[in-house]
Amino acid sequence: MKNKVLGLAPVGMVMSYLRFSKKGLSQKLLHQIKYKNKPSLAKILGQMYGSFLMDNGFDQSWDEVVPVPLYHKKLKIRGYNQSEQFALGLAKALKISSCNHLIRKIPTPTQTNKSRMERWENVEDVFEACSPAEIKGKMLLLVDDVLTTGATMAACANTLQEHHPKSIDFIALAAGN
Repeated sequence: MKNKVLGLAPVGMVMSYLRFSKKGLSQKLLHQIKYKNKPSLAKILGQMYGSFLMDNGFDQSWDEVVPVPLYHKKLKIRGYNQSEQFALGLAKALKISSCNHLIRKIPTPTQTNKSRMERWENVEDVFEACSPAEIKGKMLLLVDDVLTTGATMAACANTLQEHHPKSIDFIALAAGN
């Protein structure tokens, strides 16, 4: 997975809880979370993965969990950010805070049917740090629901990097090949 973003963003580790497969269990879970009003499912999966990470030596790896943000109008329509729910579960299990250090300042169309290059262009310059002073020197865990090409997380990481965190790692609920 790390090879998806190597050289495109300042990232240490890249991890996911589930392997994404079309028509598989991971797609069904993500569909429930995003479109069937099941934010608690994302939080539970975050707690499960966070507990696994705690039990496997990652208990001091991060200071804060940072979810990839939704555009404010999409957030209002959905009622929650699925990545934030997963992040809250991770943070609870890891005994650290979840902080919304980023905002999505420009709405973007879905990435679903876009090529790798179109995905990069779709998210270029759409994120902004909303608490830059709180980022400096922190070990951050950037969280998204799905990691496909890594374009969204790389764009977020590049925005965060402008404010000098100590490190940035990626975690997704599910990731493709």
